[in-house]
Amino acid sequence: MPTLVWSVNLANLEMHPFLHRVPALDTPTAMVFDLDPGDGATILQCAEIAFLLKKRLDAVNLRSFVKVSGSKGLQVYTPLNRTATYGVTQPYAHGLAQSLEREHGDLVVSEMAKELRKGKVFIDWSQNSDFKTTVAPYSLRAKQEQAYVSLPVRWKQLADALKSGRPALLYFSPEEALARVAGKKDIFGPVLSLKQEIPGVARASRGSGL
Repeated sequence: MPTLVWSVNLANLEMHPFLHRVPALDTPTAMVFDLDPGDGATILQCAEIAFLLKKRLDAVNLRSFVKVSGSKGLQVYTPLNRTATYGVTQPYAHGLAQSLEREHGDLVVSEMAKELRKGKVFIDWSQNSDFKTTVAPYSLRAKQEQAYVSLPVRWKQLADALKSGRPALLYFSPEEALARVAGKKDIFGPVLSLKQEIPGVARASRGSGL
């Protein structure tokens, strides 16, 4: 709380924390996929890609959680809270993004060049770095005339928005966000506590003598 008060006192609207906590600066608490729509793409296309990611993660018994960015896209988080370092999470995220690009090249791009993103969704795997930050859940965004909130949503909410074809269902004003979370359990809470292992990490650690 003192840190939040200090930040607010500096008129900080957007909060972008690292994925790690001190003192373990090389050990992220989660793996994140930042879904960024290129020109001509929308947040609904990001939702479609989010479900493709979820299917892949479910297949290896990794639970995932989703939130709207409060700007253009979405972020999918996979809690870890164990020993995997960025040296593991970034290559894994990159490989998954490349795999989805190979299978869904009309929808997905895994390379950063903006000219490649037109009409597609960029899966930004590079967020899994010790020097990069991702907007915090419940943070305001100073991106448009109307301030929106980076709000966790349930997968069903995402599916409903996708089915209805209404991107407006995935943008939340501060008032709407407060009404949604009032008196309710934090649906993003497990990201801070759920312990999961990326496939192959334990084996690789044993082989390296760690």
